[in-house]
Amino acid sequence: MGKKINLFVIYSLIFLLAISSFVSFGSTAQANEAKANVANLHLEVDEASSEMVTVIVELEEESIVEAKHKGKKQTKQRLKAERSAIIQDFKKVASSAEVNQEYDYVFSGFSVDIAEKDLYQLAAVQGVKAVYENQTYQVTSIDEAKLVDREGFSPAMADSAPFIGSDEAWEAGFKGEGVTVAVIDTGVDYTHPDLAANFGNYKGWDFVDNNDDPQETPPGDPRGGATNHGTHVAGTVAANGEIKGVAPLATLLAYRVLGPGGSGTTENVIAGIERAVQDGADVMNLSLGNSTNDPDFATSIALDWAMAEGVVAVTSNGNSGPNNWTVGSPGTSREAISVGATQLPYNVYTAEISTTEGVSYPSAEVMGHPSEEALLNLNEGEFEFVDVGLGGEKDFEGKDVDGKIALISRGEFAFVDKAINAKNAGAVGAIIYNNVAGVQPNIPGLAVPTIMTTLEDGQKLLDELEAGNQTVSFEIEFQKPVGETMANFSSRGPVMNTWMIKPDVSAPGVAIVSTVPTHNPEDPHGYASLQGTSMSAPHVAGAAALILEANPEWSVEFVKAALMNTAENLYDIEGELYPHNSQGAGSIRVLEAINTEVLVTPGSHSFGIFSDEEEKEVKRQSFTIHNLSNERKRYSIEFTGHEGIKVQTSNNLQVQPGQTQNVNFGVQVDASKLSPGYYEGTFLLSDGAQTIEVPTILFVQEPDYPLLSGLSLGIAGGNLVGTVNVPGGADQFNLRIRNADTGELLSEPAQATNLPSGVHSFSWNMMIDGEPLTAGRYQINAYAKKGTDQFELSGGVLTINED
Repeated sequence: MGKKINLFVIYSLIFLLAISSFVSFGSTAQANEAKANVANLHLEVDEASSEMVTVIVELEEESIVEAKHKGKKQTKQRLKAERSAIIQDFKKVASSAEVNQEYDYVFSGFSVDIAEKDLYQLAAVQGVKAVYENQTYQVTSIDEAKLVDREGFSPAMADSAPFIGSDEAWEAGFKGEGVTVAVIDTGVDYTHPDLAANFGNYKGWDFVDNNDDPQETPPGDPRGGATNHGTHVAGTVAANGEIKGVAPLATLLAYRVLGPGGSGTTENVIAGIERAVQDGADVMNLSLGNSTNDPDFATSIALDWAMAEGVVAVTSNGNSGPNNWTVGSPGTSREAISVGATQLPYNVYTAEISTTEGVSYPSAEVMGHPSEEALLNLNEGEFEFVDVGLGGEKDFEGKDVDGKIALISRGEFAFVDKAINAKNAGAVGAIIYNNVAGVQPNIPGLAVPTIMTTLEDGQKLLDELEAGNQTVSFEIEFQKPVGETMANFSSRGPVMNTWMIKPDVSAPGVAIVSTVPTHNPEDPHGYASLQGTSMSAPHVAGAAALILEANPEWSVEFVKAALMNTAENLYDIEGELYPHNSQGAGSIRVLEAINTEVLVTPGSHSFGIFSDEEEKEVKRQSFTIHNLSNERKRYSIEFTGHEGIKVQTSNNLQVQPGQTQNVNFGVQVDASKLSPGYYEGTFLLSDGAQTIEVPTILFVQEPDYPLLSGLSLGIAGGNLVGTVNVPGGADQFNLRIRNADTGELLSEPAQATNLPSGVHSFSWNMMIDGEPLTAGRYQINAYAKKGTDQFELSGGVLTINED
């Protein structure tokens, strides 16, 4: 019998490369000389591979916007001539190369298909500054859309825009009129009744099919699945119908850079950014990302220059949290506004599971529910529970779960889909147990009340069924109300190399109901609930539109500072203040940002790394206070942080009306008296009526980044391929294959020693001991060791089913 292979990847992003297993480079003198003189290659190269790859080439010749902001003159004609000359040069050594996109406005360069073995020759061509991977970008929602009935809107579904103060801004007369927001995404259903009025005759551009019709991918496209993500994002920004977006009178432009299945590449994302800037967008939203924590990646560079040109660029921070260092490009941009995801206030319930006496399930927690009433109904008596495997539609076939509890393993299908399938089969609830070590996310709004457990407790439940104990009872109790909190999936900073705090701000991103296409003209009103930092970013993009309508003369720096300076601090479920690298400056509040009379720029600071162990080390920086009011402001300045960190600055200063004042300060650190790690602090600027908080971080000795991060997996050419980031290098690396159900180590098919820092690639032929894989579930992990430190990073689960 044949086998069906499915790779379930825990992360929201997959990017694939044509790669082989930790390849050593050639060692000829000629090759080494070439490598010593080439431009900066931001990817690994297998010099033996003739496989065609797509890369992004950055030129030394500056883009139009970069040259402009450096006081130089640049023209499209000059850039075209320079590109043509470089293309002609490298085609002499790589005749098969084919140029795709060309860029000149906010990024100077082009994308090209080229044999991997020719990359060194390409990078060595005079005038080439850098070569980047053409990474795959994926929409950053963490579950499939849960469709919502028009009549089924609950008050909670419409809370997110009012929660950040959008309705107060509307009452003050600001709805985004005259402001254009570009949605760079999967396209937008511009025919949706709630969005049609936001579009003019020119609707944007489709870079997937290269035409002026940026519609979502419909069902039945042979290239991949239908999409709805961009329409959902656009609705949050500016819907003006049964759903009201944050800026309902804003004008929308759509740029389809992610095609079937919600996937796209760097070459189209950069093209979309360029086109949006040249089309006159005031704000752009990029709810997409990858797992590369790099501020100098091509998309991040393009966004930085888009901001310099006066376009407010807003991007999602990623869904790989809750650990530090999980932010990915373009959320790593120095200038763009990166957004984390929050959950609106909710009530917390505890959960206990009982089967037979003496068997305990200490990990049981509430994952999600359609209503508190439905959740509490689980307290009423005992229920039969039934093992339905992974909870796919076919897993329920032939099983009676009517009025019962579905016992489901995490994996392969989205949590939302598992709950919907359980409801459709008649289940009154579900228990979802983990398939790996670690936490599962909270998913508000699930179709049936759902309890989550660890893999260990899930195995106990399976053992109970095996022993003939088929009933379960619950004890669900109200614990406490919780205010707005960070979503545990939201990626955290800081950013590698710049050590910047990311996200910059946060906004609602859990169970957000917005517009989606129906692809049915007779019933065009489509709505769905999604969650992820994809849903947070458009709240901020819409807020930026309101701020620009109210303050059209403000720079992008002012818009960003207004959102950061007026954000609300967020506290976790235990009442502890979230770190800056979790929440940024806090959760945005629109009207406060519109009405602020004082701005502090920049809105956060990183002091970098302090490593001098011999004597105290001092670094000097500054920020600027902008007094926008008609009154003189007198400020007191305080710094709160670790007692081993001293900040020297003026205690008091005056800023005249309409004027600016630079505040210089020195940071003194005695690294010999502080443990290695990162330390947070906050500047407090108060005029007696208002206090502005400016978050700061610094690092002592080597930053505490994990040994491994950004593990990405996929299937290519019959092999499992992937990349992993090794931020500080490693003495040893192993790709580990485990039994996903028992954790048993089965194989270590890719190994390497003395790895330098950076992103590394690997490949596995999906065989163990020379034999093809049998039906089962295989956990794909990455392991690294450096000195005495060891770390194993969980990746995806490879499921092989008999046909």
